[in-house]
Amino acid sequence: MTAQANTTLRQQWMQVLARAGDALMSFEAELTAATYRRIRAPETGMVMVRGRAGGTGQAFNVGEMTVTRCVVRLDDGSTGYSYIAGRNKQHAELAALADAHLQGQEQERWMETLVRPLQRQQQHKRLQREADIAASKVNFFTMVRGD
Repeated sequence: MTAQANTTLRQQWMQVLARAGDALMSFEAELTAATYRRIRAPETGMVMVRGRAGGTGQAFNVGEMTVTRCVVRLDDGSTGYSYIAGRNKQHAELAALADAHLQGQEQERWMETLVRPLQRQQQHKRLQREADIAASKVNFFTMVRGD
């Protein structure tokens, strides 16, 4: 795999792990089975969220957002990172552990048992939410009066 493909794949699994929330907790025993140490213990802070008027216009500060980050290293030398929205330190640590495991020799096993099921679950939730929103959509139209 090329470096660009590896980067893209890692971005995808990091996105899934960051959005996993409580669903990641069901994998805790498997993720913490390997010996690891915290390089940076989970810590909560703030980041500035920026936006653009109309999506393409002048950038402006929307406001601040709470994030939690964590860095861990497995005994095999793999280092995992995570940044998640909110204050859930356990989620941040498990996401960092998953990132470290996914960079190891058993990447495909972790993709099959962890990332893809979480990805399917998140996609199902998104489609359900979109269907709920579509059901409440109101179509407005203008009628032309004949004069």
